[in-house]
Order: sequence, then structure tokens, then C-alpha cells
Amino acid sequence: MFRSFRVPERLFAIAMWVVSMVFAGFLIGLGGKIVGELPGVDTSITIRDFIDPAKAAPLRARRDSLIGESKRTQDARDRAAQEHATARNVYSAQREQFDAWIATRTATTDPQQDPEVIGRTRLLDSLKVLERDAEAKVEQYDATLLAISQAQEFTREQETELEIGARAPFEKAQFRQELTTFGIRLALTLPLLLIAGWLVARKRRSEYWPLLRGFVLFAVFAFFVELVPYLPSYGGYVRYGVGIVASGVVGVWIIRAMRRYVAQRQAVEQQSEAERRRSLPYEEALKRIDGGVCPGCERAVAKGPHGISNFCVHCGLRLFDACGSCNIRKNAFYPYCPDCGAPASATDASG
Repeated sequence: MFRSFRVPERLFAIAMWVVSMVFAGFLIGLGGKIVGELPGVDTSITIRDFIDPAKAAPLRARRDSLIGESKRTQDARDRAAQEHATARNVYSAQREQFDAWIATRTATTDPQQDPEVIGRTRLLDSLKVLERDAEAKVEQYDATLLAISQAQEFTREQETELEIGARAPFEKAQFRQELTTFGIRLALTLPLLLIAGWLVARKRRSEYWPLLRGFVLFAVFAFFVELVPYLPSYGGYVRYGVGIVASGVVGVWIIRAMRRYVAQRQAVEQQSEAERRRSLPYEEALKRIDGGVCPGCERAVAKGPHGISNFCVHCGLRLFDACGSCNIRKNAFYPYCPDCGAPASATDASG
């Protein structure tokens, strides 16, 4: 891009872009801080703000109470289940010992009338009772947990009904808040966009353009970050509508700018060659010729049998001439001959 520019000019152009970016960064930071502290912007509301407190408070208290009761009951149920498991294991161990003892015992008396057999049988019966009692306690806690779960479900249904009733006013308030937030941001952003558009259209040649360009970058950032995300949707209609209008405005501006450019080029082509040369920036002319483009009409330079032609075949502008001192072919815009260093003269330009 800066191939034909001098090194200091390239560094100067880069420095000006750095100035623009830094200036835009500070403006963006200041703008974000101002917008963030504006009253009424991004005030968060929830559906709970529109539920009747007189109806919601008892339900919340009931819900919290059921949660605590469910936790306590579950803890007690876990302990009862542990006790049941212990009782079952004790009974199983005693039963195995009893079966092994009966299988290996020899007695002349009737085992059914043996006092030791009767005692061990009664011990097993008592252990079985303990196991059944522990199991019954676990079943009782399960029933309690089921009742608590049903009560919680009923409480949730009542809270859902309250939320459904509050949905309509909440959505209206949320929509009003979105409009308020968007309106405040639009009131701040729209003037910035208008000023930025005016600067781009009128002040691009200003010596203070690097700072003005930073302001333009800030305005573009404010539009796409501080405004567009807060654009109300209306199911997408508003955003599509705004996109159509914005693209239409930009399209009309581009078409008119192209027409002005074409008219300007036609007017320039009607001028004499000397007038056109004086109106062309030196560095820009060198860069265009180096890129194979006529600096006058900006069309591609035609090539003849001996290379690039001396004149533009479209507008007639002289591109190359001969040095009046050494007669070498050179760029017609060079102020000095690249071969002998002789200054260009009017004779060189005309002949």
C-alpha cells in the first residue's frame, strides 16, 4: 500500500493509525462508563417482582418447611435402613449357626423337646422380630417421604400458577424496560453516528483526520455494541426492518457517491493535460503508474508492442516521456531523470 511512499511517510501513516485506535479506545471506555451509570439502563426485573407477596410468602414458607422436613426424614430413614440391615445380618448369622448346630448335634432325646434347641429357637424368633420392626420403620419413613414429595409437588403447582398469572404483566414491564433502554442508548448513539457520517463525508482531508477517524471508530463501536444488541425484536420484524432501512440508506449513499465520482472523472477528463497533472498528488500518481493504472482516469494502462504505452489510451494523459538531457525513457511525473539526474523541463512534459 505504501510501496511508493518514503519511509518517514509510512511511519507517519502508521503512527496516525495508532493515534486513531488509542483515541477511539479511550472514547469507548469513557462511553461505556457513562452508559453503565445512566439511570434506567439495564435495570433487571424478574417475574417474582410481579407475584402477589401475600400469596407467594406462605407458599415459599411451606416449600422451605417441606424441604427441611424431607431432609430430616431422609436422614432418619437412612439410619433406620442401617439398623434394618444390621438386624438382618445378625439374624442371618444366627440362623446359619443354628442350622449347622442342628445338623451336627447328636442326642438321644427328642430334639423338639430339647431345652437348648427351644432356647436357640426363641432367640432366632426374637431376632426376626427385631428385623421386622426395623423393616417396618423403614417402610414408615418411605411413606412419610412419599407424602412430603406429594406436598412439595402440590406447592410447586401452586407457585407455577402464580407465575403464570404474573407472566403477562412481567412481559409488558420487560418490553417497556427494553424500549426505555434502547431509547436511552439511541439518544446517545444516534448523534454520534450522524457526526461520524458528517466527518467521513466532509473532513477526510482534514489535517486532524487521525483524531476524527478515532471518533468515527468509536461511533461504529457504539452502534454495533452499545445499540444493536438492545434493539427490540418483535419476533424479528424490527431487526429485519432496521436492517432493510440501514442497507437501503447505505446503498443509496453508495450509488450517489458513485455517480458523483463518475461525473467528477468525466469533468477531469475534459480538462487540459496540464490542469490534470497539477491536480494529481505526486505520490499517488507514482503509486498508480507503478500498479499499471492511469493516475488520471484510473483505468488499466494499455500495453503496446514495445511495452507500456507512453500515453493513456483512455484519457490521453502522458505517462512516460524522454529526458531532455540523455533522452532516456522515464516516468513523466519524475521531477528528475533517474539516469542523469537532470531536472524535468516543460519541453520534456510536452515533447
